[in-house]
Amino acid sequence: MRNEVRRLRSECNLTQQQLGEAMGVSRQTINAIETERYTPSLPLALALARFFTTPVEEMFDDSTH
Repeated sequence: MRNEVRRLRSECNLTQQQLGEAMGVSRQTINAIETERYTPSLPLALALARFFTTPVEEMFDDSTH
């Protein structure tokens, strides 16, 4: 699933470790989401969207266009 996590994290000058700590997950989980190897659970996706004050629909895209 395509996502904007890396871009948003970079814009906030956060490391993967810092974002992981804020979300209660590991740095490896953030890396897997950013590289699209892992689709986050709904609660984690919502938490990320809230953290970045971005609608979850804009943050994650499951279309195959």
